Amino acid sequence: MNDSKPLTYISYLKLDELLALQQPRSPGPEHDEMLFIVVHQVYELWFKQVLHELRHLRAALEAGNGSGALATLRRVLTILKTLVAQVDVIETMTPMSFNSFRARLEAASGFQSAQFRELEFLLGHKRPELARTPVLQRLLDEPSVFDAFLRYLGTLGLPVPASALAREPRAPLQASAEVQELLLAVYRRNDFATQLCERLVDLDEGLQEWRYRHVKMVERTIGAKPGTGGSAGAAYLRETLFKPLFPDLWEIRARL
Repeated sequence: MNDSKPLTYISYLKLDELLALQQPRSPGPEHDEMLFIVVHQVYELWFKQVLHELRHLRAALEAGNGSGALATLRRVLTILKTLVAQVDVIETMTPMSFNSFRARLEAASGFQSAQFRELEFLLGHKRPELARTPVLQRLLDEPSVFDAFLRYLGTLGLPVPASALAREPRAPLQASAEVQELLLAVYRRNDFATQLCERLVDLDEGLQEWRYRHVKMVERTIGAKPGTGGSAGAAYLRETLFKPLFPDLWEIRARL
């Protein structure tokens, strides 16, 4: 006899476990600590999904599946819009309401988000000094999404520079005159590959938009105070602004 219970909405989504994960630490607890926890847990869930999609995107590009890559990029861009919109929710919390429970965070800080670092590494923004988990260590030696894109262009018969194909995976992505000539040829000769280029630009811009909204949210919440866990807070976050992930796709704009 099969004694297993039938699958339900609650059991499939593990809702009992999921809804037990929000555990405020402040006495009372303070009303807005629940919002703070929920928003950041949801961010981590979206980061998990974006990582899932970026790995799929890289695999599609490496397999020469341009249409699959384009569909995946569109999904990632839609998720990024949701990530930006969530800032509006957390900005309903005033500085005083945040300070009512901030001390309870102790050394906990968003800078400790391993998943966001994984996202950056997959997109090519690799920093060996931050590779503090086995996953990040592996990503250091794996090709980035942009590396996979250049290989995809090679499958189309385009003259991808040998130096770009042989690039050391750990090396940071930097502007390359040779790659820019390749991309100019793409824009002039291949409409579909141009769409992929533009969606990569959208991805780069979308992540920069999220960074900007994040900076402004931190500034309006804690001002110039140091961040939790001893981080530099908004001062550090401002340093991350306007640094493109795919510099070559931006450099060619003036020549198109």
